[in-house]
Amino acid sequence: MRVLFTTLAHRTHFYPLVPLAWALRGAGHEVRVASEPALTDDITQTGLTAVPVDEPEWSIKDPADLALLKQFHEDGFVYLREFDFVGGGHGRWTWEDLLGLQNIGVPSHDSVMNNDLMIDKLVAFARDWRPDLVIWETYTIAGAITATAVGAAHARFVTGPDVVMRARKEFLRQKELQHPEHQEDPAAEWLGWTLERVGAEGEFTEDVVTGQWTIDSAAPSTRLDLGQHTVGVRYVPHNGPAVVPDWLRLPAKRPRVCLTFGVSEWVAEWLNGEVITDLLLALSGLNIEVVATLTGKQIEQVTEVPANARLVEFVPLDDLMPTCAAVVHHGGIGTKANAELHGVPQIILAFGMDTAVMGAGIEESGAGLAMPIEELTGATLRDKVSRVVSEPSFASAAARLREEMLAEPAPNDVVPLIEKLTAEHRGRI
Repeated sequence: MRVLFTTLAHRTHFYPLVPLAWALRGAGHEVRVASEPALTDDITQTGLTAVPVDEPEWSIKDPADLALLKQFHEDGFVYLREFDFVGGGHGRWTWEDLLGLQNIGVPSHDSVMNNDLMIDKLVAFARDWRPDLVIWETYTIAGAITATAVGAAHARFVTGPDVVMRARKEFLRQKELQHPEHQEDPAAEWLGWTLERVGAEGEFTEDVVTGQWTIDSAAPSTRLDLGQHTVGVRYVPHNGPAVVPDWLRLPAKRPRVCLTFGVSEWVAEWLNGEVITDLLLALSGLNIEVVATLTGKQIEQVTEVPANARLVEFVPLDDLMPTCAAVVHHGGIGTKANAELHGVPQIILAFGMDTAVMGAGIEESGAGLAMPIEELTGATLRDKVSRVVSEPSFASAAARLREEMLAEPAPNDVVPLIEKLTAEHRGRI
């Protein structure tokens, strides 16, 4: 069969798809990966075939689009901050809050990440290539639109706490409680218009948002219970082109703690060189070795490097994590998954939304600690690192998460089930 993957033009969204894409390719299926041209080199470096579906001059780095995304992060987080994503019954949203988030999210997030030009080119390619299955990562709903337009089966790929679907489920629940005149649904309206514009038959149905099924690589106990048809798959790290440095081949002389904050511009605003310098100095008094993986800009901004700290721009996490006693991070999906796969206790600096859920989950599991980014100081981080490194319960709980992840079927093992589900769901238009 022919399988089309769709992903945002960012490695952190694409890399989790690579092991499954190669499992399908290894089983004899044709595989293509569609994204913006900015990701083409990253796709082809994995040995997979890229399909650029936008104009080269358009980029998510365009100032106007970045302004919209920044608006979503700033305005949307007002609604996200107090929402009970886990579903425990505390801090539930009102209908006004849920509708407000939809009204912000659709024009400043969803339709920016999935612009008309991208959708049109993706549908045109699919009508020519005729995929049997489209697998789309959470934020590339253009894949679901395309599959619906051409009659392909489609599955949504999830890599962490599924807060997007949690919010959608609560929105739909409260929508049914409203008077019919007030049952607005901005996402359904936008998707309905878009499907009509690209010539899809029939009306909008909710599986355009949910996928006909979900493929989830998170540890089962960390998933939100949303009643979705879910195919669990083991997380297999893919770090892109990587070289193991000489120093990493030597055993750590003291407990090694990794600090890593990803490449997000919004994260960098919080965790700039001044803040990182303060954190490193606060950790200098502990009997640990600190490895901080930072951007080049952050490294330039660090004004003092203690004797127990090493600053590096990139280290493959799959190789670094097995040497670590703990990891401090911002809730990056790849970092969290690598830590769990290797049984490393975590300290999560929560920014809200899915990172808040990650933080709550890691504390509930006993495999780490969390705190809101607003509470981060050198002293608070030092205290948490000291606890996580010295108290054996954190390592024991992290080892249990590792066993849970390893018990999930490997990508090769889920291929027969994906083939079966594709045959059940695909049509032909």
